[in-house]
Amino acid sequence: VQLVESGGGLVQTGGSLTLSCAASGRTFRNYDMGWFRQAPGKEREFVAAIRGSGGVIYYADSVKGRFTISRDNAKNTAYLQMNSLNSEDTAVYYCKLSNFFGEGYWGQGTLVTVSS
Repeated sequence: VQLVESGGGLVQTGGSLTLSCAASGRTFRNYDMGWFRQAPGKEREFVAAIRGSGGVIYYADSVKGRFTISRDNAKNTAYLQMNSLNSEDTAVYYCKLSNFFGEGYWGQGTLVTVSS
């Protein structure tokens, strides 16, 4: 299984970025996709998740209303649209592919830096 994240970078406060996570090696639609992040000196935390069908979505309270998770099962890709970014969003962002049976696969991470 391979997960490749892209789209990270440097953005100013209030700006937007869209992260992508391209998956291969599994039937993408059979897996849930999650986004997590880890800020310097902090533990990895949940950001958002979407069921395989795309019908159920979850967000952390800290990003609700600013971030949007989506997926395109035809392209085996998940996205995280991030708006109104602030310094607290600075972190390495990871995508995770998982299923009901306990399988879990992580991407390598992509760095998002929000500057004031």
